[in-house]
Amino acid sequence: MEHLWSPWRMDYFSKKEKGCALCKVLKMPDGPENLVVFRGGRAYVILNRYPYTSGALMVVAMQHQATLEDLDAETRAEMMELATRAVEALRRVYQPQGFNVGINIGEAAGAGIVGHIHIHVVPRWNGDTNFMTSLGGTRVLPEALAETWRRLAGAWS
Repeated sequence: MEHLWSPWRMDYFSKKEKGCALCKVLKMPDGPENLVVFRGGRAYVILNRYPYTSGALMVVAMQHQATLEDLDAETRAEMMELATRAVEALRRVYQPQGFNVGINIGEAAGAGIVGHIHIHVVPRWNGDTNFMTSLGGTRVLPEALAETWRRLAGAWS
């Protein structure tokens, strides 16, 4: 099926880029282009470019490592603190009824970016799964990523 361009359609790329996407964003200025909401000393918070729900965030180690045990204790501690702050910001902006917070380590566990450890912070609402995801293999989001970035970056300050 051919997709027509629309200002409401998010662009997804099927080509695999060379290099780590989570490392590349660190070289860009923060904003709606790289989706970085906050930078700490050892980790940063970024919107998930392929979110399950609006506001889905990832807490990412700045150091390119695949597993938790490859990180130093300070980085692991900062990642957990940023995950907590992400939950707080999401509560203020979106008032979710719950959260999924987790780490997929390795391809077998469902990691989309296998070589760079990150924590998913996903806001959830009762009934937020529907037939579109189950039958159509598609997700419907009520706002564009640039708007989500604007709202969450503002809540982070």
